Amino acid sequence: MVSKTDDIPASVPDCNPVDLQRDGAGDGAQEGTGTSKSCVKESCGCGHSADTAMVNGDGAHTEEGELKQDRNSEADGGEDSSDQEVIVIQDTGFTIKIQAPGTEPFDLQVSPQEMVQEIHQVLMDREDTCHRTCFSLQLDGNVLDNFAELKSIEGLQEGSLLKVVEEPYTVREARIHVRHIRDLLKSLDPSDAYNGVDCNSLSFLSIFTDGDLGDSGKRKKKGTELEQIDCTPPEHILPGSKERPLVPLQPQNKDWKPMQCLKVLTMSGWNPPPGNRKMHGDLMYLYIVTVEERHVSITASTRGFYLNQSTTYTFNPKPANPSFLSHSLVELLSQISPAFKKNFTSLQKKRVQRHPFERIATPFQVYSWTAPQVDHAMDCVRAEDAYTSRLGYEEHIPGQTRDWNEELQTTRELPRKNLPERLLRERAIFKVHSDFAAAATRGAMAVIDGNVMAINPGEETRMQMFIWNNIFFSLGFDVRDHYRELGGDAAAHAAPTNDLNGVRAYGAVDVEGLYTLGTVVVDYRGYRVTAQSIIPGILEREQEQSVIYGSIDFGKTVVSHDKYLVLLDKTSRPLKVQQHNVLNEKDESVELCSSVECKGIIGNDGRHYILDLLRTFPPDLNFLPVEGEELSAESQRQGFPRQHRHRLACLRQELIEAFVEHRYLLFMKMAALQLMQQKANKDSNKTDMPAITETSETPTDGKADTTQTTAAEVSTDSTGPVDNSVSTAPQVATESEEISSKPTTNGPVDPAGTQNGECKSPLEGKELEESIPGLAQAKELAETLVSEDGSGIDPKSREVVLNACKAVGSVSTTSFDIRFNPDIFSPGVRFPDDALEDIQKQKQLLKDAAAFLVTCQVPSLVKDCLDHSTLPMDGATLTEALHQRGINVRYLGTVLEFVDKTPAKAQLEHFYRIGVIELITRCAKHIFRTYLQGVELSALSAAVSHFLNCFLSSFPDAVAHLPADELVSRRKSRKRRNRVPGGGDNTAWASLTPSELWKNIAAEAQSYYYFKIQCESADQVVEKYGLQKITLLREISVKTGIQILLKEYNFDSRHKPAFTEEDILNIFPVVKHVNPKASDAFHFFQSGQAKVQQGFLKEGCELINEALNLFNNVYGAMHVEICACLRLLARLNYIMGDHPEALSNQQKAVLMSERVLGIEHPNTIQEYMHLALYCFANGQLSTALKLLYRARYLMLLVCGEDHPEMALIDSNIGLVLHGVMEYDLSLRFLENALTINTKYHGARSLKVALSHHLVARVYESKAEFRSALQHEKEGYTIYKNQMGEAHEKTKESSEYLKYLTQQAVALQRTMNEIYKNGSNASIMPLKFTAPSMASILEQLNIINGIIFIPLSQKDLENLKAEVQRRQQLQDLGKSEEPSEGSPLELEDKIPVD
Repeated sequence: MVSKTDDIPASVPDCNPVDLQRDGAGDGAQEGTGTSKSCVKESCGCGHSADTAMVNGDGAHTEEGELKQDRNSEADGGEDSSDQEVIVIQDTGFTIKIQAPGTEPFDLQVSPQEMVQEIHQVLMDREDTCHRTCFSLQLDGNVLDNFAELKSIEGLQEGSLLKVVEEPYTVREARIHVRHIRDLLKSLDPSDAYNGVDCNSLSFLSIFTDGDLGDSGKRKKKGTELEQIDCTPPEHILPGSKERPLVPLQPQNKDWKPMQCLKVLTMSGWNPPPGNRKMHGDLMYLYIVTVEERHVSITASTRGFYLNQSTTYTFNPKPANPSFLSHSLVELLSQISPAFKKNFTSLQKKRVQRHPFERIATPFQVYSWTAPQVDHAMDCVRAEDAYTSRLGYEEHIPGQTRDWNEELQTTRELPRKNLPERLLRERAIFKVHSDFAAAATRGAMAVIDGNVMAINPGEETRMQMFIWNNIFFSLGFDVRDHYRELGGDAAAHAAPTNDLNGVRAYGAVDVEGLYTLGTVVVDYRGYRVTAQSIIPGILEREQEQSVIYGSIDFGKTVVSHDKYLVLLDKTSRPLKVQQHNVLNEKDESVELCSSVECKGIIGNDGRHYILDLLRTFPPDLNFLPVEGEELSAESQRQGFPRQHRHRLACLRQELIEAFVEHRYLLFMKMAALQLMQQKANKDSNKTDMPAITETSETPTDGKADTTQTTAAEVSTDSTGPVDNSVSTAPQVATESEEISSKPTTNGPVDPAGTQNGECKSPLEGKELEESIPGLAQAKELAETLVSEDGSGIDPKSREVVLNACKAVGSVSTTSFDIRFNPDIFSPGVRFPDDALEDIQKQKQLLKDAAAFLVTCQVPSLVKDCLDHSTLPMDGATLTEALHQRGINVRYLGTVLEFVDKTPAKAQLEHFYRIGVIELITRCAKHIFRTYLQGVELSALSAAVSHFLNCFLSSFPDAVAHLPADELVSRRKSRKRRNRVPGGGDNTAWASLTPSELWKNIAAEAQSYYYFKIQCESADQVVEKYGLQKITLLREISVKTGIQILLKEYNFDSRHKPAFTEEDILNIFPVVKHVNPKASDAFHFFQSGQAKVQQGFLKEGCELINEALNLFNNVYGAMHVEICACLRLLARLNYIMGDHPEALSNQQKAVLMSERVLGIEHPNTIQEYMHLALYCFANGQLSTALKLLYRARYLMLLVCGEDHPEMALIDSNIGLVLHGVMEYDLSLRFLENALTINTKYHGARSLKVALSHHLVARVYESKAEFRSALQHEKEGYTIYKNQMGEAHEKTKESSEYLKYLTQQAVALQRTMNEIYKNGSNASIMPLKFTAPSMASILEQLNIINGIIFIPLSQKDLENLKAEVQRRQQLQDLGKSEEPSEGSPLELEDKIPVD
């Protein structure tokens, strides 16, 4: 049972009330991914993420020099729990007995917070009771209420007996019963996953483990049976193989050809029952054909199911003789069909043996880009769903259609004072969001397929709008020239995603009283559809009269509203939005706290809604040429500003955060340097005062009084100067990056080593630290200075702050506070004259931010790729890496150019190749979008296959197959064509040729990405950049939603095209939506990571377990963040020596990654590798090998062999093969790993030394000592040069060299003896040792970054002291950046030597 939380006091890891001044209280200092920041001054690790720290808008904390309460001050009633890190959620379960008709009573573990409903669910899933749906639970004869919590039921306690009592059916219950039986019959059938319905998705792990993980694995004999393992991988997995087959991607599971229980189960044509039969209790009629070919007609009545005497053509509802009346359909069918009885039983046995994670629905639909040919079987429920459009089937909801807006907004209004309340609220928000996303996707597809009537049917198709299921749909075209000045259709296409990012940002700030619309953007069949929830009353009013804030014509007319200013002001700090004035059409000044397009509408429900958030973030000047404005020299040198398709190009939120962070460091340094100068001046004699002081003195006199007044004004300011001063580390908690991407180290962040390895400008970094003595003290001074209330500082110091503020472009003069005005450079927006100076400053700030992206963020990304802390493997992970650093994908050409000019270009080859693939497939996607819009539905598969042929096939004259003539009716009147989008019968698409398509792709790459592809065909591109066609196929299919048939495609045949129209199975939607976060769980997760990082594994483990509970509570069982949680737990279990537990957690992580991210997602590949390691440690060698082979196959498909990560996979495979004594095979893999490591890490790297050593060990086992010596010498030289003679690694290597030399000499002696004395030589037996499993495991741990250090008590003490010392260093801002990499790279933190 899912554990729910009880009403416990909020248990949140606590910040001790030390001085957290620098940590933005109102500004959650948390980054969604990447190097997480915890409090800067002391690492409480309770990462204040934006999601909750902003609970009450700005003043989340009251602080006058000291923080009074912990992060949930308003929640906890100030209860101080800092001495005790975590209160684990107590969930005391108890056991009850359940008695169902015809079965023995059985025990069930339940928890007091569960609802009776959940026991129903369990019973409907259990093997022996799964066929019952219509029953009540009774305790001592009293029927229990389905929605009551167990703890509220009188007399229910440990050992109570609940009776399952069959209830009479209604039509609704009968339908539910039939649907449930159909689900049970289909429970092993993967067709729902292939078709992408009902949140089913694929998982193949069980095929590779043969179910032998965990307990069953222990029963097999270990160690003795090594010889019987067949270790030879299929040919295509071996290093150097050129073939990339597609079929192994989805191996056929033998369970999936399920035993047939029935031939047909469908609704009978005699439905609904006539009146006289209704009065006999008939509810509906079913028609069934059994496996034995018996045709029967069944009546569902209030008392159950029985056979009647109807046939296909005669209606006779009288019961047959015998009628077999049964309460459950399964019981009835078991009586009339022996095959049904036998097969149904074995099917249920198999069903309950599957891992639950293979069956649970995912929160959002995952689509598969390949599928085998699935037989289309008759299925009444599916047929019924298709025709009722599923609207009526939201069975648990009265009133049928859901009021999405009301649900989305009421969940936001739920209380959030303590942990249980927040969990409930977050769970509700998440559930509604995932339901809304599913409904919106279904609606958008219905709209484009032409199945929904428009609300303005008279207008042309592009301008139509639709309402379906209480959701409003509009198409991404520029209707009524709304976007004419901004780029027409291109702008109309970009606006919905910008708007979605705005909704996401405002949603994350989560201000009470401010509401956004549910928004989902769906790309389907070449159209972009925006789905939004509907503001109550908006449809009855004209837009002009309902907008009371903002502008409906891009700033010509502007209105404002006090309440909106108050609400938006609360968001202005976290979103860095500058409050500003603009002129309206009457030249009056109007105050705004957002961009002009942002409209405020009060709905009929009295809520304040904001919509059209497409300019939440400031414009990106690199892609917005403005007359008479010059960008910085650096930007210009790289060819900016560039013309873009539209004028809506914005900076990403992550970039704004990084930029502000960067400026904050400059600010602190400036202040510190000035203070030092002042100090130096004081100390020196009055006589020889250096000139500097003169310059710094004079302004003080002139400005003293003005500064005084500004300080006073600021103090009364609502946010207060204190709040301003603490906005240190910005929160970059955007949902776009899941924590799964890389839950990296969470060490406290040091102000000097900047975030994500940001740029080191001349003002920054170590040089500065060393060059100026006493800077650390000055920094502290600066910090105390900034944290105090502005008024209490002496004028000299205040002037220091003033100068520093000026230098970094802060909007306030008494504290650091950078904000952007999103309306700068918007056409049509005019500013009042008195704001001119301000506007100039804002323009400069935007230019600086644009330059920062090009000069700092792009190089930092490339640097991270060089040191392998960022390892993209495919387009999606590359995009994520760009976005984490705030780089938009439109900069992809710039990034690739930068890589091309990097001296270490060879070590970035993998990155460059992935970038080129991403760029080409995105260009192809742009062209495909318009291409599809001209295709009518009947020609869709022909058109898609033709496009893929032009894109990928070597066949030079791909000819399109037009739909056969027999389908085209000659008499059809041409006038009355139904006007669905794409309803035209034009066949222009058929004239596309491969050379034309590639010309277009090259043109698109040049005009959109400013990147030159000088290639005229797929083959030239593949040749020039070293790409794989199968990878291109995967990327284009995933991006456009194409699903193709799983078979081997011959791309390179010059005689026939690779694809036929039969190969295109489906087109899926590509969906973008908001991902609501589980904030409390996330805090636990991060504190757990921080603990682990500091070496407190046990405490870390407890925190992460707690996080897992909370995640489950909010998200249900399946989610990417739970996946990250499980992976970390497994790794901790493993390090702490609990191998079986590690195996079980990692198995869940793999299953979940397959289900939620996709079977060949890069994260899934890594999960497979971890699982293989834990399998090996558990003695399941053949399973470990199968898993590694699977990982290698997926890796080959996704990015090819030439990738740094491949070296790790190959080292793993090679080691395991060495362990099972397959030496020759092992060498193939290890030598390939050596080659790749040498290429990507440089010949002198320690990784290469280790690779040499592993190869040498295999040669030793083969008794080829000369080769072994050669490799070990290479390794020894590297160790000696890198670590010095005295290092233990060097010593180990030299010992091993001696041993090898002895062995080689001994072997030579023996050989000489044989030559000399012939057959009667006395041969010394040579020691050929098979490697021990322990030594193999030790090497596996090392290459996978897990190092066990045997520590004595004394070592532990030293270690703790060392950790504390490093922490203090970090507090002073002296230490290096916390390393990235996987969260447990312990060797980064613990001195191994």
